[in-house]
Amino acid sequence: MNYDTFVDQVARRTRTDSERAVRLTHATLKTLAERLTGGEVLDLASQLPAPLQLVLKPGPSIEAAQRFGAAEFVARVAQRAEIDETAAREAVRAVFTTLREALTGGEFDDVVTQLPRDYRQMVEPALTPGGSVLRRA
Repeated sequence: MNYDTFVDQVARRTRTDSERAVRLTHATLKTLAERLTGGEVLDLASQLPAPLQLVLKPGPSIEAAQRFGAAEFVARVAQRAEIDETAAREAVRAVFTTLREALTGGEFDDVVTQLPRDYRQMVEPALTPGGSVLRRA
């Protein structure tokens, strides 16, 4: 998946413009990079377009994943994207769903395996093919 398609998919899923979708994507990927081991971050980055690879670049001493739950993940995304936590939760779901479409199944499974069970509500929409974060009435 190319960069523009990735951003367009996040924008569609979050019902926002491309500029905001970029901000939401970057905030989510930076937070995900903190939560994954350095090796997994590199594996993930290798399957994404170059602009997103730069967002995921791990620091030299970040081999170990930081341990934090889903609530902290959402709080970090909200702070980075300068949005409230409800919007951040929806953005995270949108980015995970788009990641699922952009990555090989095995790589996405590797990412999900590193996340604790409390991330399930954010990850499950991505596990359904064509999953969408848009709420149904």
